[in-house]
Amino acid sequence: MADALVSAVLQQLTAVVYRDIEKEVTLVVDVRKEAQKLKTTLQTLQAVLMDAEKRQVKEAAVKLWLEKLKATSYDMDDLIDDWNTFVLKFQVPNNKVCFCMPSPCFFFRKIVLHHDFAVNIRDLNKRFQAIAIEKDMFSFELNRGSGEPERPVTTSFIDVSEIYGRDQEKNAIIRTLLFENSQQQGLPIISVVGMGGIGKTTLAQLAYNDQEVKAFFEKRIWVCVSDPFDEIGVSKAILEALTGEAPSVAELESLLQKIHLSIERKKFLLVLDDVWTEDPTKWESLKHSLKCVTPGSKVLITTRKENVAKIMGSTMLFPLGQLYEEECWSLFSQVALFGRPGGDRKGLEEIGKKIAKKCKGLPVAAKVLGGLLRFKKSKEQWQSVLDNELWELEEVEKGLFPPLLLSYYDLPSTLRQCFAYCALFIKDSVIEKDKLIKLWMAQGFFRGMLHKEMELIGEECFDDLAMRSFFQDFQKDENNNSVMKCKMHDIVHDFAQFLTKNECLMLAMEVVKEPSRIDSYNGNLRHLVMVLEKESPFPSYIYNVEKLRSLLIKSYNKNSSISRALPKLFDQLKCLRSLDLSWGSIKELPKEIVKLINLRYLKLSNNHDLLELPETLCDLYNLQTLDLTRCGRLQKLSSGIGKLLNLRHLDNWETFGLRSMPKGMRRLTCLRSLKKVVVSDGCNGNKTFTLGDLANLSYLRGYLKIRGLGNAGDVTEGRKAKLHNKKDLFGLTLNFDSSTARMCLEDMILEALQPPGNVERLEIRCFNGPILFPSWLNSSALAQLRHLTLGNCRNWTLLPP
Repeated sequence: MADALVSAVLQQLTAVVYRDIEKEVTLVVDVRKEAQKLKTTLQTLQAVLMDAEKRQVKEAAVKLWLEKLKATSYDMDDLIDDWNTFVLKFQVPNNKVCFCMPSPCFFFRKIVLHHDFAVNIRDLNKRFQAIAIEKDMFSFELNRGSGEPERPVTTSFIDVSEIYGRDQEKNAIIRTLLFENSQQQGLPIISVVGMGGIGKTTLAQLAYNDQEVKAFFEKRIWVCVSDPFDEIGVSKAILEALTGEAPSVAELESLLQKIHLSIERKKFLLVLDDVWTEDPTKWESLKHSLKCVTPGSKVLITTRKENVAKIMGSTMLFPLGQLYEEECWSLFSQVALFGRPGGDRKGLEEIGKKIAKKCKGLPVAAKVLGGLLRFKKSKEQWQSVLDNELWELEEVEKGLFPPLLLSYYDLPSTLRQCFAYCALFIKDSVIEKDKLIKLWMAQGFFRGMLHKEMELIGEECFDDLAMRSFFQDFQKDENNNSVMKCKMHDIVHDFAQFLTKNECLMLAMEVVKEPSRIDSYNGNLRHLVMVLEKESPFPSYIYNVEKLRSLLIKSYNKNSSISRALPKLFDQLKCLRSLDLSWGSIKELPKEIVKLINLRYLKLSNNHDLLELPETLCDLYNLQTLDLTRCGRLQKLSSGIGKLLNLRHLDNWETFGLRSMPKGMRRLTCLRSLKKVVVSDGCNGNKTFTLGDLANLSYLRGYLKIRGLGNAGDVTEGRKAKLHNKKDLFGLTLNFDSSTARMCLEDMILEALQPPGNVERLEIRCFNGPILFPSWLNSSALAQLRHLTLGNCRNWTLLPP
């Protein structure tokens, strides 16, 4: 994570130094020089971070050094964000700062800001330089990772009596291996995919040593591939298994020729265990050399990454899940209770079964915890393991997490940040993909990736983590195309908590009154989830955690203490990027929210008594996501909302009390999602958002509901909206409910609101116009349409062809 954080700071710093803004906000010479020095120091540190991150697992001193580096990097990131926010104010229309730019007060303010920035960057530079000097104590290797956990070398040998479960999976694999099709085209490749420690190698060993499999294949070859994929080494291992002799040649071409000759007209099984590479060229040459085999031959691979299976051309994929609870208990008890007298076993079984449940069907966890408890004799010692989080147990850290660390170190630096951030989600909770991506964006994980939209980068990061088995239990959309929700395996979640144990914390109700847990973080706490039950007092010590970047409050039932705490909370936690106040029983959002200048994600959903938003909210220039879902009594949005130039997502679904929207909405040209637009009756003149203003929001995607279309008195407004140009909308509701009756115009307005050709779901409601359908509903313009709802359209007596 330190590598990704330092890289992000470097990118930010470079942008600040070289950005060509109006001369009123460019850096003075001294600040530019100091920033250049800092950039050099950061580049020096960055060169050793790969080695440092891998050594921190075994070396406590390295871990402390990295924590110091991360804390300083966070402070630098906060400083740069403050400067960027100052610059951003000059791009905001109708901003008071713009009007006073020529005045003496403005130039005085500018000088003060430059001075403060100069002083702070100088101080941080000194801290970074001290850290750079300390690094020499550790003799880090440049751009290498010598401390990576050892990759186990696997063999085909197995003691079947020690294996519990997997009978169904084993039988399915064996049936596939024994299936013979004389008409088969190409070499069948079977892939077993799953997270580290789930039992992929064990399953392959069981199939490889099955008596029917041994009789079916003339040759069986087992190769532990691991990482990196060594084409020559793998080829030598295959050839040695075929001939019984170590090959004397070292050229890949010669090796593949010999393999080709040795397997010609033979039925063989090749197992490639623990494949990691996603480079298809590493596998292609070997694959081509195997094409002369007899029908019935198979290749069986095991991998943690679904992408590897696809790249290798798998014809069948077996995703491997968890053991059943009884199977997990059998495996755990075999190790934990080995050699104990019957009386001892009986006294420990009840606690043991509860501990085995914590393994959540992961075989390696059952073995590691079983091994830990094998030498703990008393019931109290077993109870202590049950009561503790797995990631807090040193023995588990050494035995269980190395397999997961291999997967973690295989991730690019940005993906490491994304995965570690998932420690914030409560264990076994459902993770909404859309929310997770917005939270990643709010933390700045995708800064500097200018070639793609942040949301698209987030989708790719999510998919990559999913394919590497970091997520599971996927829930897809109704078309079964896109993942909407998922979960994390409990052990994977424990691993994420282990990685972030000095930065992330979840405070549940029973411990929320204990400030000692907060104090133990020594000012390094950056992300906090707080669970409050009904009428739980808001803990005052939270105000002191001034460097928090995420505060996600889970409030169950109504808790009025949250509302009372907000003014002071906003006054203190000025580094917040993400704030979740959903279900908070908030009636009024305090004006002090303006102090959260770095806020990018604000979730206020399900605050049913919230009537309006303060105007000061519109000075949060960095805000990307504003979630007002199911704020049913919200009557209006802030009139200055047009100042939120970085707003990308305005989720206002089920805001039934909203009767109009401010005119400034038309300036929110960065909006990617807007759940609902309300067309007013025009009584407020030019102060409200009109149907034609939709044309400015050209990046809208997903689902859009337009209400109050009966109020649109001018058909030209419908044409101005240019709905047909919004190619990324897949769902659209056109609701003609209104406060005025203009039925004679409704057919022309509906005709003008032709949806984009890619729309899949269309709803037309409360249409009171004549019997004629719009021409676009009779044509082939909506070729992707899957769902059509016509609701309360009283005058339509026939459907179009």
